[in-house]
Amino acid sequence: MKWIGLKGPSLQGRWGGWNSAIPLPMPESNHAPQGAPLDEEVSFADLARGQSYETGTGSIPAPAGRQVLEGWLAQMVEHQASDLILRAGSRPSLRLAGSIRFLPGRVPGPGPLTEIMMAILGAERMADWSSSGAVDAAIQLDGLGRFRINAYKQMGEPALVIRRIGSSAPDLTQLNLPHAELAELAMRRRGLVLVTGVAGSGKSTTLAAMIEHMNRHGERHVITLEDPVELLYQEQRCVISQREVGSDTPTFAEGLRHALRQSPDVILIGEVRDAATIEAALEAAETGHLVLSTLHTVNAAQTLDRILGFFPDSAGEQVRARLAENLAGVLGQRLLPCDAGGQVPAYELMVTNPYLRQCILEGEPSEMARTIAAGGPGLTSYNHCLEGLVRSRQVELDEALAASDRPEELLLSLRGIRSGLERTLRMGEDEGHPQVGPSGPDHGSEPGGLRLSGSE
Repeated sequence: MKWIGLKGPSLQGRWGGWNSAIPLPMPESNHAPQGAPLDEEVSFADLARGQSYETGTGSIPAPAGRQVLEGWLAQMVEHQASDLILRAGSRPSLRLAGSIRFLPGRVPGPGPLTEIMMAILGAERMADWSSSGAVDAAIQLDGLGRFRINAYKQMGEPALVIRRIGSSAPDLTQLNLPHAELAELAMRRRGLVLVTGVAGSGKSTTLAAMIEHMNRHGERHVITLEDPVELLYQEQRCVISQREVGSDTPTFAEGLRHALRQSPDVILIGEVRDAATIEAALEAAETGHLVLSTLHTVNAAQTLDRILGFFPDSAGEQVRARLAENLAGVLGQRLLPCDAGGQVPAYELMVTNPYLRQCILEGEPSEMARTIAAGGPGLTSYNHCLEGLVRSRQVELDEALAASDRPEELLLSLRGIRSGLERTLRMGEDEGHPQVGPSGPDHGSEPGGLRLSGSE
């Protein structure tokens, strides 16, 4: 067994700290893969470098390539990386706390990698990959766990991104998110709750934690519609039916329509992608169900615009009325590098109230944003959250400014100067730094050594 040292962290926990060096094993094996000449030694390392071995029947079959893949997945699990990136003939790499770290060796060439993909995806999904250029799947490997796979083409050649799925859903209190508000949203009887953010921002993890909270604290029938099914829940107090788009139902919208006849209390939709899905989600909420889903938007105001953009202008008024009546809350989140290592979520929270419902009804996303910025019960802006992360020394100032939708206002706030709008909205309140929501991080005092551009 050879070990190499990578500059970078060793993750501790889902979004936890990490150390300065990672020993990554480079296993070697003297076992010849099936189909290779018995008198020729074939090593794991040679396979990882994409070495081709010709036999009387052609190239190395899938089982040998799968050994290579499982070796990389073992390293991924050992070091708690979130993703494994494999492109034909290139260096394999892991994503650790948002950063890329390369593994030794090379990914097999296009032919062997395609055989590996066929072995793990099957003929039907490979046909989808060939025709559309990308396909999603999930696999379970004994001793390693469960993984989500996106197979795609780059410059006509095969490539894979494999994401590690946790073995169990996290507790809401472990996520550095406003857990009290999320728990309250999770236990509502009806309404639409959206978790938003870019790819890889932890949306699925947050939804899984909300489902797990229901599982521990309520008696409900939860139906999930996923593409693919990721985390496998262990039922406690809830019945949880997990359905996969493609194998159990053709589309999210179709699955939603049938779910209404399956005695659900809660419906989780992996992602809202089109008008048909949001239409079915609103119908489910209107008929007394709690609906949870995700959108690839960055904040509540953009979420409203995106949903309205699914529909023709002529339907805008009706859609706004339905959203105003049924939207219970929006959590936007993004992951930032943490000073202690790993990543920490920054978030925006909007739990709807009568004034916000009026903003939605009248189509005023900018007024929604101003109301969230003013704060209050169930309302936390990104800037308020980011300010708390900087003041508590969890995140560097530069990272916070880069993540902010309004970096100038964040900078002024950190210097103790409130914008005119915020001063007006907060007139009459005690002076000092706001909390980041009822259960969010405490801003505390300005950290020593914090130097802001232009400050004395």
